[in-house]
Amino acid sequence: MRAIEIAEPGGPEVLEWREAPDPRVERGEVLIEVAASAVNRADVLQRQGFYEPPPGAPPYPGLEVSGVVAEVGADVEQFRPGDEVCALLAGGGYAERVAVPWQQVMPVPDGVPLREAAGLPEVACTVWSNVFMIGRLRKGETLLVHGGASGIGTFAVQLAKALGSRVVTTVGTAAKAERVRELGADEVINYREEDFADKVRADVILDIMGAKYLAGNVRALRTGGRLVVIGLQGGRKAELDLGALLAKRAAVHATALRSRPVDEKGAIVRSVVDNVWPLVSAGAVRPVVHAEVPMADAAEAHRMLDSGEHVGKILLVR
Repeated sequence: MRAIEIAEPGGPEVLEWREAPDPRVERGEVLIEVAASAVNRADVLQRQGFYEPPPGAPPYPGLEVSGVVAEVGADVEQFRPGDEVCALLAGGGYAERVAVPWQQVMPVPDGVPLREAAGLPEVACTVWSNVFMIGRLRKGETLLVHGGASGIGTFAVQLAKALGSRVVTTVGTAAKAERVRELGADEVINYREEDFADKVRADVILDIMGAKYLAGNVRALRTGGRLVVIGLQGGRKAELDLGALLAKRAAVHATALRSRPVDEKGAIVRSVVDNVWPLVSAGAVRPVVHAEVPMADAAEAHRMLDSGEHVGKILLVR
């Protein structure tokens, strides 16, 4: 097969479309003939040499794919060759084929084109597990989403609105503000012009910035609020005012998805299929696709992501 390999840590130009060994299908795995993958921040960090794949994962970037089942390993009864699926990966999505534990494989939701389904697994599993399973967002509560125009942000806005919550989000441009309002955001804050902590009180905050936003996030929490940190784009270390947290009886959670064991990912995947896929099939939540780029041109897709001008997901298609 062919896959995108990282020649050496660096910029997008280090991504090369090369011949690579075909994956072997082990017991409990599904081999997927890849139709599309999607670009995530973790792929950029891996390209730069800052985020090695977990032990046993393929060396190629790519945390999600859609495609057709080509083969199933022993003890797999849930899928069969020919099934259209999408999957959450620990790595290896930038390739023509990938083997993945069956627990991380999902049917493509009804009504979603096969290629577009590649933009669902990472955002759906991230948002559902963090906002709803950990953050316990309830109907009528307020969710603050940082980076509302990102793949995760666009999905979180739609899903929270579909389940009856009020949604506030931060963006950096007027054009992005307009797009997230179209997706259902009740309030949009331009972080370049306003301090979000002066504008909103939230029950749950989904944060991709980490250290830079920690103090503001604690200030923006309501009593009993839950801050869930899933990214460190604004740094790793900051001072936490435990007194402020205590006074609000609030909680801070820091989570990662890629490094979780298969059984934990499988539990999230099953919950997503049960709770989120019906909303996707009904059209209440849809993947937001900014662009489709040939997989061989992954470097161009990374340049697009690096520019920060995209809204939603950038797909790599075959």
